[in-house]
Amino acid sequence: MEGLMRKTSKLVGLAGAALALSLLTGCSQQPDPAQQAVNAANRADQAASRAEAASQRSQQAAAQAQAAASRVEQAASDAKAAADRAEAIASKTTAGGATHHRMRHHHKAAAADSGAAAPAPDSGAAPAPATP
Repeated sequence: MEGLMRKTSKLVGLAGAALALSLLTGCSQQPDPAQQAVNAANRADQAASRAEAASQRSQQAAAQAQAAASRVEQAASDAKAAADRAEAIASKTTAGGATHHRMRHHHKAAAADSGAAAPAPDSGAAPAPATP
C-alpha cells in the first residue's frame, strides 16, 4: 500500500507540475513566434496603408499647387498684355492724339479768325483801311 501511495503522490505531483507549467505558459504575456510574426505583418500592412494614403494626399497637393501656379502665370501674362495695351493707348492718346487734337483746334480757331477778317489775296494793291 505504501508503494501505491508513493506512486499516487508522484502522479499527483507530476500532474500539478504539468498544470502549473501549462498555466505559466498560458498566462504569459508574450505570444508565440508565429503570433508575433502575424502581429508584425499586420502593423507593417497598416503602416504601408498610411504611407500610401499620405503619398496620395501629397500628390493631390502637388497637382493643386501646380494648377495654382499655372493660374498665377496666366494671370501675370494677362496683366502684362493689359498693361501693354494700356501703354499703347496712352502713347497714342498723349503723343499722337493730343497733338492732333490741338492742331485741329488750332485750325478751327484760325478758320474762325480768317472768316471774320480774311486778308485779301495779295494782288499788289494796298490793303483797304479798316473802318471803326
